[in-house]
Amino acid sequence: MNFQATWFVLWSVLWAVYFTLDGFDLGAGMLQRFVSRGEEDRRTVVNTVGPVWNGNEVWLLTAGGATFAAFPLVYASMFSFLYSALLILLFALIFRGVSFEFRGKRESQTWRNGWDWALMLGSFLPALLFGVAFGNIFEGLAFDANGWQGSLLGLLNPYGLLTGVLFVLLFIEHGALWLAFKTSGGVAERSARIAGGAWYALLAVAVAFLVYTNFATHLYDNYTNQPLWVIAPAIAVAALLGVKLLGRARRYLWAFYSSCLTIMAVVFTGVIGLYPNLIPSSLDPAANLTAYNASSSDYTLRIMTVVALVFVPIVILYQLWVYRIFRTEIKSDDAVYEDDSYSVPRKAA
Repeated sequence: MNFQATWFVLWSVLWAVYFTLDGFDLGAGMLQRFVSRGEEDRRTVVNTVGPVWNGNEVWLLTAGGATFAAFPLVYASMFSFLYSALLILLFALIFRGVSFEFRGKRESQTWRNGWDWALMLGSFLPALLFGVAFGNIFEGLAFDANGWQGSLLGLLNPYGLLTGVLFVLLFIEHGALWLAFKTSGGVAERSARIAGGAWYALLAVAVAFLVYTNFATHLYDNYTNQPLWVIAPAIAVAALLGVKLLGRARRYLWAFYSSCLTIMAVVFTGVIGLYPNLIPSSLDPAANLTAYNASSSDYTLRIMTVVALVFVPIVILYQLWVYRIFRTEIKSDDAVYEDDSYSVPRKAA
């Protein structure tokens, strides 16, 4: 069994699942102040993601842990090359998590507004920075046998920023669709309008990304060598069109599912183009970190495979149970509580 290739696939799946699940609550966080017209609306938005955001971030920890265990050289290099960017990302995620818990601890509107801004910025920055990070990885990082030759500002190059904008728009669309079917009244209507408008911006940026990728990266080489893999970007395009058609028909739950498929397919489009590289070098191809020269031993990967087969299904079943428990529509009156504890649905939908 080729454990290096197996764990490259599993590594890709973990990142795809993380972006799909945490993507909608990052999107909802970015949109909270835009879809709300008062305190009840803002609490409604928080309640839609309150019971699930922490569980969604488990996939980030799992993806990071899998990188550390399966590809330790990649993990070490990422935290060496991208330390400053990852530190900013970490603080943004911390402020986002704290905002959920602290915004209701005082009755002061100023206090709540402050934490609402923390929620918005703590959702926007991770979306942008994840995109910038993956854009730079797709393009290749500035390192060679002598180590890192780049800088933090060097990561803010046109292709990296374009990929960051793509991630932000993907998550805004994802979060708007989540709010459109998860809420009612004004929040749902405004979210649906934002989803409809953001789709056109997302389409334009996605087209620009696909064109620019041809000039800035070598991602298309694998597709030239193995044309069958074109199925991944084809699914992404079809799913994105499905988002628009289903949203226009006001079938927001199914539009949300189509958005999930879009994000999954976009991630796989990128990692298929990367394979076998995990972090390519823009300076010296001989320095590329791949699934083979940066992996742990076969013995380690074999043990990890057994552990993953046992525990990943348990995590999936737990999250399915949580989503089932909190599957009902969140209404404004559900959001009126004293301490911002997350409201439990009154009855099954």
